[in-house]
Amino acid sequence: MPTRTADGAGVVLLVEDDSGDAVLVEEYLNDTELPVSLSWVQTFDAARAYLANRTPDCVLLDLHLPDASGIAAVEEMQSLCPDAAVIVLTGLDETRAGLEAVAAGAQDYLPKARVTPELLDRAIRYALHRKNTERTTARLRENELRAQENARLERGLLPAPLLRSTTVVSSTCYLPGRKNALLGGDFLDIVETPDGLLHAVIGDVSGHGPDAAALGVCLRITWRSLVLGGHRGTELLGLMEQVLVAERSAAEMFATCATVVLDAAGHRATVTLAGHDEPLLISPTEATRPVPARHGMALGMLPGSAAWHPTQCTVPPHATLLMHTDGLVEGHTDGDQRLGTDGLIRIIEEGRHLPPPALIDHLTGTARSLDGGRHTDDLAVLVLSWNG
Repeated sequence: MPTRTADGAGVVLLVEDDSGDAVLVEEYLNDTELPVSLSWVQTFDAARAYLANRTPDCVLLDLHLPDASGIAAVEEMQSLCPDAAVIVLTGLDETRAGLEAVAAGAQDYLPKARVTPELLDRAIRYALHRKNTERTTARLRENELRAQENARLERGLLPAPLLRSTTVVSSTCYLPGRKNALLGGDFLDIVETPDGLLHAVIGDVSGHGPDAAALGVCLRITWRSLVLGGHRGTELLGLMEQVLVAERSAAEMFATCATVVLDAAGHRATVTLAGHDEPLLISPTEATRPVPARHGMALGMLPGSAAWHPTQCTVPPHATLLMHTDGLVEGHTDGDQRLGTDGLIRIIEEGRHLPPPALIDHLTGTARSLDGGRHTDDLAVLVLSWNG
């Protein structure tokens, strides 16, 4: 960052071997209203030593020094103090050299014989403004490129359902709570294995921010790898917990999750809960209700000591299973009450005639509208429905 004097004034570094020209520049600066102080060195080597510990706001650089000259001097000065504005001092007949210096990155040029206090004042103000604009533009461009890279990375980490048949259709919604993010601490995935069973998971890492998002991605990929590797039930959750403990950035981080193994042909499902809400069963002939599954402890709460209880249930023909994270139910209603599972079921009943994608839009839109922006947690929904 540029140096400031004790009284808050900016610093102008003059690199000029002619003492007479240096005195004139000092006098001209004194005649301006610029809040700057002047430092003077006579060689480029002395400028290097000066810049080793200080960064001026502006450099007035003579193009003809005993140890440096021309465009090479301008380019080296920029590398030595990239945050400073550079104005080159030229001879009367060196207009082309001045323009070449500006093209090489200098902010302006001044013919020595034509310098006046007014011209010096204008040139320094203009150079500082231009340099500040260049720095701002560069930072904005850098931030834009970083945002694009992060978006590509996050998009690549979102799950693609791995389904072999069309008997069951999956519909999902993923809404991170972080502004301008594609990933949050919630995670979901769905995989169909060669035996015809459909495996689904949904979960929520405690906390917010990049650490929670990274751990959520890690757990999702771990779950998919373990399922494809043949691991099932409580053994699978135990291995996921081991990964969570190894990868979490803080000892207090934990994750809730719910897994479903669906036998579509037999209309049966096995549900295992690790500190997570039960899936909801939306039947064409009965009221929506939670699947009656036993609860177990969240992953990472007491590593190695938790017990989980797979629960088998019947899934009626043409029924729908809806899995969600707590971001969908922890928002408020019109008053100060939380929406909760009962409130969510009421919203489902209002839109039970809708196809799954439209039903998800109805749920998330209504829940967020009722909440009015008071709750900004991550939100994930996974719906499994029979095709036709």
